[in-house]
Amino acid sequence: MARLPRVMGRGRALEVLLSADDIRGADAERLGYVNRALPDAELDNFVDALATRIASFDKWAIANTKRLVNEASLPPDVEIRAGWDACMASVKRPAAQERIKALLEQGLQKPGDSENRLGFYVGQMGLGGEPATEPERTLSRFGRSRMFA
Repeated sequence: MARLPRVMGRGRALEVLLSADDIRGADAERLGYVNRALPDAELDNFVDALATRIASFDKWAIANTKRLVNEASLPPDVEIRAGWDACMASVKRPAAQERIKALLEQGLQKPGDSENRLGFYVGQMGLGGEPATEPERTLSRFGRSRMFA
């Protein structure tokens, strides 16, 4: 949590964290959550070309550049630790344990819809905890609404 507001600003960070919604690639790129969103067909070539280019540069220069960027942009360890501690305390709460159990029963941590669209299923838990119906899954795929739009 310490990094997200620095990346996308307080309001957008709150939207991402509090909505627990799925974020499409193009939206993640626009928010600064990811560097770049590419179609699957272009991803491997892009990554290979970028990695080859970076690997051709002086290793000391790469390491020093990364160190300087990290010093200028990353939160101190104490802030990261506070976020981690809050997260661990949260998942231990009985209400969170009930939701985790229900999500596991719906397919969490197994290949499939629940894993691919976790944000949608987390949202359904807030609406009564029942698995999503097919119409709801269809509406979700087409971006039914935005909470903070």
